[in-house]
Amino acid sequence: MIDKYKISVEKLKNRCNTKCFKFDSTAELVPLQGIIGQDRASKALKFGLAVKKKGYNIFVSGQSGTGRNSYVKLITEKMASKKKIPDDWVYVYNFKNPHSPIALNLKAGMGKEFVKDMEDTIKILKKEIENAFISKDYENMKNAIFQQYQLFTQQIIDELNEVGKKYDFKFTQTEKGLVSIPLKNGKPMSETEYRNLSPEEFEDLKKRTNEMSLETVDIFNKLRVLDEKLRKKLKELDVETSRKVVEFHINKLKSKFDCNDKTCKYFEMLKEDIVENIDKFKKDLDESTDNPFAIFQMRSKVSFFERYKVNLFIDNSNRKCAPVVFETNPTYYNLIGSIEYRNEMGVMKTDFTQIKPGALHEANGGYLVLQAKDLLTNPFAWQGLKRALTTEEVNIEGLGKQLGYVVTTTLKPQPIPLNLKVILIGDPYTYHILYNYDEEFKKLFKVMADFDIEMDRNEDNTFKMARFIATHCKQENLRHFSADAVGKVVEYSSRLASNQKKLSSRFNQIVEILYEADSWAEVDGSDIIKVCHIEKAIEEKKFRNNKFEEKVLEMFREGDYLIDVDGEKVGEINGLAVVGTGEYSFGKPSKITVSTYRGKAGIINIEREVKTSGKIHDKGVMIISGYLGYKYAQERPLALSASIVFEQLYSGVDGDSASSTELYAILSSLSGVPIKQYIAVTGSVNQRGEIQPIGGVNEKIEGFYKVCKIKGLTGKQGVMIPHQNVKNLMLTDEVIEAVKEGKFHIYAVKTIDEGIEILTGVPAGKINEKGEYPIGTIHYLVNKRLEELYEKSREKNEEK
Repeated sequence: MIDKYKISVEKLKNRCNTKCFKFDSTAELVPLQGIIGQDRASKALKFGLAVKKKGYNIFVSGQSGTGRNSYVKLITEKMASKKKIPDDWVYVYNFKNPHSPIALNLKAGMGKEFVKDMEDTIKILKKEIENAFISKDYENMKNAIFQQYQLFTQQIIDELNEVGKKYDFKFTQTEKGLVSIPLKNGKPMSETEYRNLSPEEFEDLKKRTNEMSLETVDIFNKLRVLDEKLRKKLKELDVETSRKVVEFHINKLKSKFDCNDKTCKYFEMLKEDIVENIDKFKKDLDESTDNPFAIFQMRSKVSFFERYKVNLFIDNSNRKCAPVVFETNPTYYNLIGSIEYRNEMGVMKTDFTQIKPGALHEANGGYLVLQAKDLLTNPFAWQGLKRALTTEEVNIEGLGKQLGYVVTTTLKPQPIPLNLKVILIGDPYTYHILYNYDEEFKKLFKVMADFDIEMDRNEDNTFKMARFIATHCKQENLRHFSADAVGKVVEYSSRLASNQKKLSSRFNQIVEILYEADSWAEVDGSDIIKVCHIEKAIEEKKFRNNKFEEKVLEMFREGDYLIDVDGEKVGEINGLAVVGTGEYSFGKPSKITVSTYRGKAGIINIEREVKTSGKIHDKGVMIISGYLGYKYAQERPLALSASIVFEQLYSGVDGDSASSTELYAILSSLSGVPIKQYIAVTGSVNQRGEIQPIGGVNEKIEGFYKVCKIKGLTGKQGVMIPHQNVKNLMLTDEVIEAVKEGKFHIYAVKTIDEGIEILTGVPAGKINEKGEYPIGTIHYLVNKRLEELYEKSREKNEEK
């Protein structure tokens, strides 16, 4: 009767038909370029990289191991190869505002030359300017100016002496300048005579001095004006002498570097600054003296010339295309750039040569790839990135300003314009958090490339999987795989996807099997990887991780876990759950017991009462109440109390995959019909009694099979699953062989009625035209029992 619900052996696993392969080994295949089965994500990435508008940065979403990083690297490098090399950037001294260094862009590869040419030019200028100021021409022009000055000075001195005669004074030019000397008897007064003056003579001398000073004020002003003219003439001579040299060399730089407006403006400021500070370029006469302060003067001079250095900020001379930067440590400074300091005699100092680039600068003109988790866990990095993308320029600022702290005077470099694509790689949860709670995120990352964890198992993707294996064989120097071994990998991929019609996109787990199979082939001394090596790799990988499963099975073997896999019992059933221990998950049977009795409490979920039940499990129990009400309480209320418990389960339970199992146990308890203990059950149920699919079906079936094998296979044991899960079956060959030999059975059901018939051997029963269930059916017995409980409850109430 129940054989019609059995699943045929052919449906227990979708084996790979290797006869359709047109190759004997992967050595014959062309390596795969690109990715398998990610058309949606691939198209989204290509679209996002092609759009040049603001805000079309990309968030790559998907689970780890789906090939996100590899494909992003592949496609960005491919796109970058078609783009031109971005400009070099340099920072130079700002002569008008030293605290704001100037950013200049030059053609790619010209930055290095600019640094060297500027250094060479300043050296040449120092030498040529020194030579210009010691030349005969310069000395002759300078002497001519001095001679003219002396001539005019002598005329003024003669004019002063004309006035001085009236007051018995004579003006004489000395090393200390122009001095007035009193006369006595027409001759200059000696120091002895000056000291021997009588008080009357001294007062007279003082009086004459004051009168003469008043009369010679205008004449002395003429002398001062003459001095100013001399200095001005000498300055003009210096400027004229140096300007020709400076303009010649700076104009050479301008013509070589094909200046834009900003660079030309810098060269003009450079010329003016050199001419204005021409004295610094002259030979220092004190350099060869024993001046004790000469070392400080030399240091000051060296420090002055640092303004003419160039900070090669971004050097693209070695690039062949646009940059692709993977920043693995996206801290604030690693992204935005920083200003470093150096210790000079205990004082922290900096200048424009200490400005260092960040990943945004390095990737400018190309692509910057970041891991969302790393970015978000670094303080201020996310805010700094958003600010740069919003303003489309990078401002290098210290965290002190970000925090609003009072900081010492520092530099504020001119920002560099930003033109790049930022690609964030993260999981779906991170994407939804950012999208819902960060308004700027949805404006800046308008493209989402979603990587799926599975793909269709069709002929095209299967062949691509073979080429994928061939690619890794070539790249990682692995042995090649036979066609049968490739088929085994395809089957393993479907097992990872838990679907006969799908392949897993978690390529990292597949690659691990490739590496390990190669190692086992090496141990075996084989030149090619065969099916046995794949199977060995899978089994050994499982063995490394299944210690907990072995401990659990040992407890079943020794009887620590109470479970029956033979016989029949009322109100008891074997449910199935999946237990995960990191990389490895396995199925674990659990005994579920139900007690039903008169009362109004309804269904009591003992797991919930002791707070070891999750929300989804609680929901499943409530759905059972809905089913009982829908099925049996249309004309009278339920006078029922039923307690449900997972025996010997202390770690908590969640999920609704046991809801149908619990309902079967309740129906058994109410009807008094025993359940076959040798059939374990999994499946969710709705309020109408329809069975719904669950996850982990392969692990659950294999888990019960292992327990039955320990207890002893009787040929009656099996598992009952939802019919929708048949497509998810990718069972081990051992279980399939047991089914084939009739030692184990797998049933698929659509409704509770079908399931209870399999478990009890008694028909569920369909309601007839009179609204009654056939006598002896499960529903008839349950309905009868509920009616009895109701009547007893009503009688009890009437007595009160």
